Amino acid sequence: MLLDIEGLSYSRGQGDQCFTVELPSFQLQPGELVAITGRSGSGKSTLLELLGLLTAPHRTERFRWRANGYRQDLDRLWQRRRHGTLSSIRGTSMGFILQTSGLLPFLSVAGNLALIRRALGLPKHDPDLDRMIECLDIGPFLHKKPSQLSVGQQQRASIVRALAHHPALVLADEPTSALDPNLGDAVMTLLLEQARSHGISVLLATHEVDRVETLGIGRLDGSNLHPETGFAWRFGR
Repeated sequence: MLLDIEGLSYSRGQGDQCFTVELPSFQLQPGELVAITGRSGSGKSTLLELLGLLTAPHRTERFRWRANGYRQDLDRLWQRRRHGTLSSIRGTSMGFILQTSGLLPFLSVAGNLALIRRALGLPKHDPDLDRMIECLDIGPFLHKKPSQLSVGQQQRASIVRALAHHPALVLADEPTSALDPNLGDAVMTLLLEQARSHGISVLLATHEVDRVETLGIGRLDGSNLHPETGFAWRFGR
């Protein structure tokens, strides 16, 4: 089991304006894809940040991680402010696909792809990476800087970058939002193939429920606990 969670919650704001996200129970297996679904403003991105160790939860009963032969009590790491260890887990074992791409502006696309592999001591060339580049058709602009790319091209490049080091977990925030339907299908196919071939787990926040259901991907759906305000959401399968 990659992630084992019980009683996770996060809040921000105060009083009537307090926004809360709850995840009562969640287990994620290696190679499993799960879509985080819910209406706009329901906290999908916030939940991704919590699961991706970018934001500290305010309460957890159990928050465990196991990958690459190591087991970590993530709640204890947060409590003890072991930010270096948390950062190491993010950098070596996770890949992030952000809505803003997150590509380093001073590097070419090829440089962005090579950076994480070089940092982890991986070979520069990898046949699987070449296949991903071909699948999302980013070869023609590998030499370009992010500022020279369209939003959709940046998104495709960021998807390949998130997968380039074969992380244990990929967290994707609306990974197909800037893509046409055909390229969106290619992205989902690539994520499914990487899960099968490398055991990569994928958590993706998305509003494309129809596509998720068509592909048979499990869902972690948000329920509105306070319909009058929409400020409290609980996610569950």
